[in-house]
Amino acid sequence: MSRARFITLEGLDGAGKTTHLAFIRDWLAAANVDTVFTREPGGTPLGEKLRELLLDVDTEATLDTETLLMFASRQELLSSIIRPALAMGRWVVSDRFTDATFAYQGGGRGVPAKRIAQLEEWVQQGLQPDLTILLDVPLQVSQQRLSQTRLPDRFEREREDFHQRVRDSYLARAAAYPQRFFVVDASGDLATIQQQLAGRLAELKAQA
Repeated sequence: MSRARFITLEGLDGAGKTTHLAFIRDWLAAANVDTVFTREPGGTPLGEKLRELLLDVDTEATLDTETLLMFASRQELLSSIIRPALAMGRWVVSDRFTDATFAYQGGGRGVPAKRIAQLEEWVQQGLQPDLTILLDVPLQVSQQRLSQTRLPDRFEREREDFHQRVRDSYLARAAAYPQRFFVVDASGDLATIQQQLAGRLAELKAQA
């Protein structure tokens, strides 16, 4: 049996994760890869309740509380969905994972990276994605796309400098972990992006 793979998708809101997740889902199905799709925060009954709380514009929380809630949702997702699926040889694709915490709570809000790393080690116990796809777009593109879609949530309502710090943090992590990250210019045309995604997924499948 081929080895299971854990893939995460990251990027600013408005980077096109929903569109590209649909493509990844179709590609893996066509390749006969048994895959579980999930998201963060969320993915479990408890996680979805925490997601609703974390994204609610009326929620007020300290930075530490927000970070701990993110990891509480993550712990539940790992225990209930991700680890069991990987143990059965199934692939897992998650819309966001711990890199989002380093980017949003760390880069965006200023929570020390060391503190986040301590929680990461406690909750994940060494588990890391096999592949992290970073859909990168300039801040202006992200903001324009968001303004055309839906009412902004608690994070999307933050100032532009917050989102710029988030993007910078993502790119810094991609530079620090080049063996895991695959950075895609998500401001380009759809066909080119999908060709790049298909190529990287084919490589990962061949290695499994």
